[in-house]
Amino acid sequence: MSTPDCARPPATAQRDWFVHDLGRQAYEPVWRAMQDYTDRRDGDSPDQLWLVEHDPVFTQGQAGKPEHVLAPGDIPVVQVDRGGQVTYHGPGQIVAYPLVDLRRLGIGVKQLVCRIEQAVIDVLAAYGIPGERRDGAPGIYVRGRKIMALGLRVRRGCSFHGLAFNVAMDLEPFARINPCGFRGLEVTSVLECGGPANPAELKPALVAALSRQLGLNARTAPEGAPTEADIAPEGAPAEADHRA
Repeated sequence: MSTPDCARPPATAQRDWFVHDLGRQAYEPVWRAMQDYTDRRDGDSPDQLWLVEHDPVFTQGQAGKPEHVLAPGDIPVVQVDRGGQVTYHGPGQIVAYPLVDLRRLGIGVKQLVCRIEQAVIDVLAAYGIPGERRDGAPGIYVRGRKIMALGLRVRRGCSFHGLAFNVAMDLEPFARINPCGFRGLEVTSVLECGGPANPAELKPALVAALSRQLGLNARTAPEGAPTEADIAPEGAPAEADHRA
């Protein structure tokens, strides 16, 4: 498959973005922190990339239909403000949140989606795994099975939410939902496809690929930027919706 025009990156990176590896976190505090950062942004606010592994959670997008949540059991379901339907997050999955000013980058939402998809295709290709797109179903697939889900929100020209890349995780919870609203959609992981078992091995490659596709220079988060303690303060309330 040829590379779409929208996935061809700028020739030279013009700006920096700052990478925060948040480790393992509950979903809710990270989501609220993303909203807060996006609401506080102005034209000089730096673009950022947040990397995280979430505690087990199902997230239901704005267009999500309750019937796609089949039997969540003891895993919480959280209604969120991104696009798309229901998906699962859990340990062993890299979740990457690109918080970027699209106007400053000179790209639209479709281009952002395409560039994120291409970044994951490039990472998979380095391990001999054939990632591909599917018309009408954003994300990346390997031989028909979904390996990366994608859901975004853009507010005042700035993006939040992002991608969920299955590296080496328990895939059973996906059987409790119709992933991304598709009944019977099979999912897979990098490990199942013959790649590495440690998400930490893939993170630098994913950061480099996203940076290349967006024309940004990756930098370590500066002093004063959000930290893990800021995002998950002690005593922060959880607002998960548990469904039987």
